[in-house]
Amino acid sequence: MNEPVEWTDGGSPRSPRFDDLYRSRYGGLAQARAVYLAGCGLPGRWQGRRDFTVLETGFGLGLNFLCTWAAWEGDAQRCEQLNFVSVEAYPVAAADLLRSVQSLAAMDGDQAPLLARVQVLAAELAAAWSEWSPGLHEIRFADGRVQLILAVGQVLPMLARLSSCQADAVYLDGFTPALNPDMWSTDTLTAMARLCQPGATVASYSVALAVRETLQSLGFTVKKRPGLPPKRHRLEATFERLRVTAAAA
Repeated sequence: MNEPVEWTDGGSPRSPRFDDLYRSRYGGLAQARAVYLAGCGLPGRWQGRRDFTVLETGFGLGLNFLCTWAAWEGDAQRCEQLNFVSVEAYPVAAADLLRSVQSLAAMDGDQAPLLARVQVLAAELAAAWSEWSPGLHEIRFADGRVQLILAVGQVLPMLARLSSCQADAVYLDGFTPALNPDMWSTDTLTAMARLCQPGATVASYSVALAVRETLQSLGFTVKKRPGLPPKRHRLEATFERLRVTAAAA
């Protein structure tokens, strides 16, 4: 059964389970580009590479995936293979994926070319969508050069099943830590760090002190950057090497 989505009068998607919005009411495309892609140094970091892997905690309505795919598609120096690995405990319906990008028109109208392309890609995603059972599901696009691995289930068991993942970039995008603490716990961030290659970049809208301190303790260099209004800050981090305490090992 698909996760229900509520839609506000202003066209913003909301999760009744977590009592939180799926994306910024001030512009979903801007959030994806400024917080996640730019926060992870994309598209520059994948240029000239044979392959590049993005790990995401919280697929939600798929907007980060769609914007990453569109950025890859539009980059003449893109990597040969883009792998996007995303954990989602509560997948939504294909109709909500489509409604999400359709509702962006009024909020992100100044980004018309990107919006138009994202809407086309969303139709491809929706056509390949299903009522996902728990486990790992692989979907391929762009003649196989874009691979989406959707890990359906609770975050810790799914990260454990992704042990072969070697992430070059990580999008931390669960609902806010106050409402969805499991997504931001020390155990979750430790499991995420185990899947990172040295030099991997991490981006998030959350600059909660507990999140920053945990990442630092695990071997990330963490910085607060100017945020996307109305948020004052966003998070960028770079992985050096894993440092795990005995309690978290």
